[in-house]
Amino acid sequence: MSREIHKLIPAPKSRFLRVKCLNCGNEQIIFGCASTDVLCLVCGKTLTQSTGGKANILTKILEVLT
Repeated sequence: MSREIHKLIPAPKSRFLRVKCLNCGNEQIIFGCASTDVLCLVCGKTLTQSTGGKANILTKILEVLT
């Protein structure tokens, strides 16, 4: 019975990402499907650009969080 439930409920395709700013080295956690542009909290550089679906990542991804 539990095996059938797992097939009916798909796993989410979106993830949180730990990224590092290429300008200042600040690390922060962002959402992979961000609906707005995400800026670095320290220097203000754009880390991701919204595309309407998955965000366009413009920086280094350090880790994918589950």
